[in-house]
Amino acid sequence: MEFRVLKYFLTVAREENITKASEVLHITQPTLSRQLAQLEEDLGVSLFERGTRKISLTNEGILLRRRAEEIVNLVDKTEAELLEEDKNLAGNICFGCGELKSMQVLVDMLAEFHQEYPFVTYDLFTGTADVVKERMEKGLIDIGLMMEPFDMSRFEFVRFKSLEKWGVIMKAADSLAACKGITAADLADKPLIFPRRFREDADLRNWFGEYYDKLHIFSTSNLPTNAAMLVYKGLGYAITIEGVKYFWDTAKVVFRPLEPVVGETAALFWLRQMPLSPSVEKFIAFAKCFLSMPKH
Repeated sequence: MEFRVLKYFLTVAREENITKASEVLHITQPTLSRQLAQLEEDLGVSLFERGTRKISLTNEGILLRRRAEEIVNLVDKTEAELLEEDKNLAGNICFGCGELKSMQVLVDMLAEFHQEYPFVTYDLFTGTADVVKERMEKGLIDIGLMMEPFDMSRFEFVRFKSLEKWGVIMKAADSLAACKGITAADLADKPLIFPRRFREDADLRNWFGEYYDKLHIFSTSNLPTNAAMLVYKGLGYAITIEGVKYFWDTAKVVFRPLEPVVGETAALFWLRQMPLSPSVEKFIAFAKCFLSMPKH
């Protein structure tokens, strides 16, 4: 399977038409058709469902498209990294981030780093720890920002000093909104919306104590912004971390911390023994210095 043919395949998948794709690629239609037919023969599967006006992807074609996009992105990223020069540092750094309060510190870090290296650009991908780790292992993410706990055995990391505090999102008009802190007893009979990975958090389980096995879990959600929508519809109370509260309309939903306080540390992490581009190496060194300062 040639890299050039993968690009042909992606162009056809995007244009949904052989003629349009051949014009974009500046090759003849018969040549493009032959290349695609050869690709299907090499793989032993049909990639396209060919209609009279447009073509669509089969299930096998959808899978190849997903993998081909990852391959092309990785090749483009590698080529850009090889062209970087330390004396005039450029390139792109891809971050995988959760919706955390520590993101504010990372933004401060990026602002200062940008002043020193103005030609470096950034790609911010938001997702859960599992998705970020998977993409990092594929070489699609350079540095992750996630809340502990998670298995760090394959990663180098540097921790943030502040805690990501757990709390509850509720409707602004809810009677519990008058409380400064929310106890386990307050939530014992309430429909709850949990983060998808909550069973991995021993501190959160211990906080609920005797109530944990009797909780009414209405839903789980991998990102708290979606959970807030369920809360606003009156479907439950969302357990989430403090960092995302700044982006909601407090006339609709509010955040109240758990009492007693439950918090986790966040960390920047990257794969061990993985070759890093000059820009990524520079940023990691900068981040270690930045986070060692007393204010952080």
